[in-house]
Amino acid sequence: MPLVDAKGLVIAAPASGAGKTLVTLGLLRAFTKRGLAVSSAKVGPDYIDPHFHQAASGRACFNLDGWAMRGSLVSTLAANAVANSELLLVEGVMGLFDGAAGGDGSTADMAADLGLPIVLVVDAGAQGQSVAALVKGFAEFQDNCDVGGVVFNRVTSQTHEELLRHAVENIGVPVFGSLRRETDLDLPSRHLGLVQASEHGTLEAFIERAAQLVAEAVDLDALTSIARPLLCSGDTPALPPLGQRIAVARDEAFGFSYPHLLNGWRDQGAEVLPFSPLADEAPNSNADAVYLPGGYPELHAGRLAGNATFLNGLRSAADGGVLIFGECGGFMVLGDYLIDADGKKHAMAGLLPLGTSFAERGLTLGYRKLEHGDILPWPARLRGHEFHYSKLHWQGGADPLFAVQDSRNKDLGHIGLRHGRVMGSYAHVIDMEDET
Repeated sequence: MPLVDAKGLVIAAPASGAGKTLVTLGLLRAFTKRGLAVSSAKVGPDYIDPHFHQAASGRACFNLDGWAMRGSLVSTLAANAVANSELLLVEGVMGLFDGAAGGDGSTADMAADLGLPIVLVVDAGAQGQSVAALVKGFAEFQDNCDVGGVVFNRVTSQTHEELLRHAVENIGVPVFGSLRRETDLDLPSRHLGLVQASEHGTLEAFIERAAQLVAEAVDLDALTSIARPLLCSGDTPALPPLGQRIAVARDEAFGFSYPHLLNGWRDQGAEVLPFSPLADEAPNSNADAVYLPGGYPELHAGRLAGNATFLNGLRSAADGGVLIFGECGGFMVLGDYLIDADGKKHAMAGLLPLGTSFAERGLTLGYRKLEHGDILPWPARLRGHEFHYSKLHWQGGADPLFAVQDSRNKDLGHIGLRHGRVMGSYAHVIDMEDET
């Protein structure tokens, strides 16, 4: 596979919560302030982190998913991500070797596929000399995994830093820097991850602070010296558009849409028409498809229930035969009602016979293989992901939307509903099944 001109690095960690998002944001802004054209990507099915990346770099951030995307699409998206860039920073997901339950799709696999070295962010707050065993284990665990260096995070003092550096001197892994523990640099979170970038009132100040910390504590020249050209190329398209004029819900209640899908639809000639349900906007009356992505409708249920223009607009579109597709939060809003965390029931669009509850929580999480026949304008076999705490409270009679398997090929039955051209499920669709 040919190399592109830009070089790249993967920012990974032994586990979630080690600080790789903080380091990535700090690096993106620090390099940007140096005048370097730096872009980014996020491994895995994450809707929230890419918006933080974009705020830090001023450039769009794409998801790269080694399990849910065709390899050719990953290669195409990586090539697009480095267009007009000098450096690509790829933030990993969870721990370095964590991926789908079947073992595929890890950050380490993505680094190997793209031919990139890994910078390991290690939370050393409760570690001393033992950090050497951890770093050595991660560096040697997988043959095609190239750990090019480490950044220690949550270091408590100069003495602690010297102890950590001395501990890894003899294992041949460079230390690029050590970040002190900073309590003001903890990003707020909620049940589905970080609070969205659009809701972070002091985001710019946070990113500037992170950039200052990283620039002072990390040897940026040494870090970029290990970057390598990416192994990527291609022009594989994303999933076909749902229609030629697609009304897409986009606001703080419906923020979980993948850039590669929306951009891919535009590239294939479709018109994407954003509208805000929270602002009581109806989908464009000339749209031939409506897409309601996931998000946080459970946090805005009362407001959505009172937005008659939005709900009546959905009903009018359904009456007119428009394809309406809802994912996760969008699926919940297509139902008869949504019960919020306080147990209060709010009427929704009433286009699918179901009710959902956020008061009765239960985590559902995992990759999904989805099969729908010829119901959607997509190939019959798809790949996606589920991540939600709300539960079905009631479901009436309607046809199921997807036959489902998990990443280990375990049969999970059916999920979702469809009534005419209105359909949805808790799954977020990412790409089609790779037939090669």
